[in-house]
Amino acid sequence: QVLKCSRREPSQAPYGVGTRLPSPLPSNPRCRDPIMFASRGARAPRWLYRGAISASKARTESSVGNVAEVVSGILQDVRQGGIAALDKYCLKYDRIPHKRLSESDIEGCLKACSSQELADVKYAQNNIRRFAQLQRDSMKDIEVETQPGVILGHKHLPIRNVGCYVPGGKFPMIASAHMSVLTAKVAGCERVLACTAPMLGGEPGRPPNLTIVAMHLAGADEIYLMGGAQAIAAMAYGTETIGGVDFIAGPSNAFVAEAKKQVFGKVGIDLLAGPTEMLLLCDDSVDAEITTADLLGQAEHGYNTPAILVTTSEKLAMDTIARIEQELKIIPTAETAAVSWRDWGEVIVVDSDAEMLEVADEIAGEHVQVMHRNWDYFKQNLRNYGGLFLGVETNVAYGDKVIGTNHTLPTQTSGRYTGGLWVGKFIKTHTYQHISKEASVEVGDYCSRLCGYENFAGHKEQADVRLRRWKPGYDTKYYEGSQNQTLLSRPGAK
Repeated sequence: QVLKCSRREPSQAPYGVGTRLPSPLPSNPRCRDPIMFASRGARAPRWLYRGAISASKARTESSVGNVAEVVSGILQDVRQGGIAALDKYCLKYDRIPHKRLSESDIEGCLKACSSQELADVKYAQNNIRRFAQLQRDSMKDIEVETQPGVILGHKHLPIRNVGCYVPGGKFPMIASAHMSVLTAKVAGCERVLACTAPMLGGEPGRPPNLTIVAMHLAGADEIYLMGGAQAIAAMAYGTETIGGVDFIAGPSNAFVAEAKKQVFGKVGIDLLAGPTEMLLLCDDSVDAEITTADLLGQAEHGYNTPAILVTTSEKLAMDTIARIEQELKIIPTAETAAVSWRDWGEVIVVDSDAEMLEVADEIAGEHVQVMHRNWDYFKQNLRNYGGLFLGVETNVAYGDKVIGTNHTLPTQTSGRYTGGLWVGKFIKTHTYQHISKEASVEVGDYCSRLCGYENFAGHKEQADVRLRRWKPGYDTKYYEGSQNQTLLSRPGAK
């Protein structure tokens, strides 16, 4: 393959279409990706491999087309049609109407799980609860006298009604129950509604037993079998039998992420956590067996998972590409992982750790695994990411399932402006104030003038009425004129 490089629009074909690219690539300053690394000027990293779709879309774009229109239709139908509309979509996508699980249903799920499965779930939940509680304990209410007679404070109050979406279907995400339901309960939320889709295939309506058990053990107050955008609609708008919530949390596919985006405002949401992403930052201290496992470990999630290696070692880059090609012939989840790698995989070679850091900050990946002699450099300097996994000893699967940090993380570069789900997402911080009469006079003097500068006579009067009472001889003045240059006494001022 011969690389031909020219200026191109984002919609045009990439210069690497799911195949290896020649190395080294031309250093032509015009050969620069217009979608990514816009701040980099003439220099650009070298792609040794690039998936067909990853090169033609901006990282902020949804990986699925026509999502917004489809989701909008579902949300409006459920909002207007209630249970009838909800069940129309549940029958279409889940094969059964929605169902609230009874105590006996939950007991049946418990009995269907082995003692080892239950012990494993409890071990993971203990770790996640412990870390969430430490986070909660770090959030302190404050009350301070900021100047004589002025008391300011804030209180952290849990959101009362919360909905937790737990992905189901082909890959029932048991861990998402811990990450959302359990974390909400640690935060102190009074009512936590949890939902997940029934199992795919087999008898319609089969509950994902271990997921239901995880929801129950985490403290869910209501558990429903329902998935997809229609479940988000039911939680956001409520139905004849499902009480609406104030806040929705949980990861999932592009449709659920879009549904959360569209209901935001009616309810709060944790973040837009769409299809998973994997970014490896590596030097030559790690080998291709490890990098391959870590890339494909996330690529198996679905058909649209970006899996990216950025490295200073061209040998590691080439070895990883070759190893992935071999591994995809044998792993059980190759059906999904191979498509993600073909369409969304990337292998990028950079010249230095500083350049690696710059590239990583622009990618703003969800999961960033740093396998590097000096991983602390990235811990100290990386700014845009979802979760950070430092050193070869840990990996994303640990964080996804068991270690204690939350696995609901920002995707599609939203790590530029938000972190992931944590106990603080389920908590509102509210301020308050109270002051003495003496302080009211001091503050009121300033407030009165400041309101006058802005022509807010009503605001000004809130200060003035107190000054007339508590500051002897106070003469209320009003500003007149577009430039606030003339002061007039209040009519009838004493």
